[in-house]
Amino acid sequence: MNSAPAYPPAIPTNPTSETPAPVTTAAGTSPVVLETRALCKSFSTGDGALNILKDIALTVTAGETLAILGASGSGKSTLLALLAGLDVPTSGEVWLDGACISALDEDARAQIRARAAGFVFQSFHLLPAYTALENVMLPLELQGVTNAGSRARAALEEVGLGARLDHRPSTLSGGEQQRVALARALVTQPRILFADEPTGNLDVQTGTHIMDLLFELNRRHHTTLVLVTHDAVLAARCGRQVRL
Repeated sequence: MNSAPAYPPAIPTNPTSETPAPVTTAAGTSPVVLETRALCKSFSTGDGALNILKDIALTVTAGETLAILGASGSGKSTLLALLAGLDVPTSGEVWLDGACISALDEDARAQIRARAAGFVFQSFHLLPAYTALENVMLPLELQGVTNAGSRARAALEEVGLGARLDHRPSTLSGGEQQRVALARALVTQPRILFADEPTGNLDVQTGTHIMDLLFELNRRHHTTLVLVTHDAVLAARCGRQVRL
């Protein structure tokens, strides 16, 4: 990253604290939902260590929309995986929803992700044998929610697929599949939504419609959004941008 983002500031590391403290922004005091402290990621190669990310300092507050920009290979998806607890850093800390997830094992990280995070990826990651309704119900059922069916149905209606509940992914267009993925990501009412190049597999017109829907749903649900993209025009729709 060219420089640590200046707004809002990173919180100094305090090993005795249990959760990140609130930070003051132009809109007042908002709770921190995501923070990194001296975050580094490297891989061993035959020629030595390959440094992908080094000393990343980033703070994201509730309700914020943040775009992570960078060219292909700059480490955007690697950073997103670390922020979401899908990978662990070589050194440094990641705090998500009040927990230092970089210090937890995979089972504990998965519990926090299920509670606090939703995901939309370039590939839709829908289960092919499940209907649209069943795909959206799945995260609710894993949480033991008793009204999973009605909530999933409402989420699909919200993204305009109320008439496609019983259709499997193979019978849906790419845009429709991504709308199912959006419904699935938001049906659990996560505090933060991670989106990694969500229009990468779509044509320009369909991708624009998907992003319009994503930002509308984000406003409607007051969800924090962290968006990885190489598209400066798309990134400009977010309230803040950082570049790798």
